[in-house]
Amino acid sequence: MADEKYNRKNPSVKRILQELKEMQNDPCDDFMSLPLEENIFEWQFAIRGPSETEFEGGIYHGRIQLPSEYPFKPPSFMLLTPNGRFETQTKICLSISNHHPEHWQPSWSVRTALTALIAFMPTNPNGALGSLDYKKEERRVLALKSREAAPKFGNPERQKLIDEIHECMLSKAPPVPELGSAQDAEEDSTVEEADPQLTAVQAETEEVHNPVVDNIDDRIVEQQDDAPLNANPVSERIVVARQVTTGGPSEQHQLLQRPATRVQRSADDRLFTLAAVGLTIAIAYLLVKKFLKASEFGTVFMDGS
Repeated sequence: MADEKYNRKNPSVKRILQELKEMQNDPCDDFMSLPLEENIFEWQFAIRGPSETEFEGGIYHGRIQLPSEYPFKPPSFMLLTPNGRFETQTKICLSISNHHPEHWQPSWSVRTALTALIAFMPTNPNGALGSLDYKKEERRVLALKSREAAPKFGNPERQKLIDEIHECMLSKAPPVPELGSAQDAEEDSTVEEADPQLTAVQAETEEVHNPVVDNIDDRIVEQQDDAPLNANPVSERIVVARQVTTGGPSEQHQLLQRPATRVQRSADDRLFTLAAVGLTIAIAYLLVKKFLKASEFGTVFMDGS
């Protein structure tokens, strides 16, 4: 394939063939990706839905387009299988994609991109470009449907490769967990009835401590619309209140006693200042008296007195 059509000395071709070899020698159960025979710069892939999420058991196909300057310029990604998290046949906006080439690192690879994509599946979209926010029940239905057949896309060669990848992934994919609709409805109602202020604080905490996303390079993030400053001042007050009230009764007692201590310190400072002024006046008087004694006028004055 590449030996006849492509120049193996080309840096891009050399890198792509190296990544292909690594994937074949060290396959991963969570994803599978192969280039087209007629164009090694176009890859078809399938990822497995992350476990313990509403995507578990699903098989999601997609397409990767590598630029001719790869790996010095980022690839583009799109999903072909309906999933409820990303739009289909729309380029996904991540810092690892061509939407933001300023964030791309040549050390990243197709494997890195697919790992990041799996990690971002269960995260909050927060209005990012090309993102969707379906309910969990709807996403589980799509996960079940994704196993039935591979999506239809492109010419017969592409479709053949997609079907082969689908059969291979289906043989290794776990079953989709079946959860009752009542439980799903209860989860959704719980989320809707939750205090929005507390939900905002929990969202900030989960974003920092997401165990799946923490395994990915910190520089790989889903791009979001810029939020105005002080967009949620209520949440900020909640965080500050938690910080102040944290601690035992002794710490809170110390906080209450601080104003009285300041008043006492202010009174002591005034007394110290008055004492210093009095001492200064006394020293000045002694110096003046000594000067008058040393001078002739001082002698006459002292004799007359």
